[in-house]
Amino acid sequence: MIKPNELRNLTPDEIRQKLEVFKQDLFTLRSEARSGRIEKPHRIHEVKTDIARCETILREKAHAARNTA
Repeated sequence: MIKPNELRNLTPDEIRQKLEVFKQDLFTLRSEARSGRIEKPHRIHEVKTDIARCETILREKAHAARNTA
């Protein structure tokens, strides 16, 4: 899991890249779960949390940029 402070130090483009990686991971984990060969089912929850965290911080940065402009 990635910490919020680590994400806040990144640029929006870097956060979007991480978001895409997390979405790919989630797809893979869900595919493994469907086929019954997932080793760590708790990773699905962790990845979903990381996705939400990335989206939240992107929204915070967009809101801050709107208010300063």
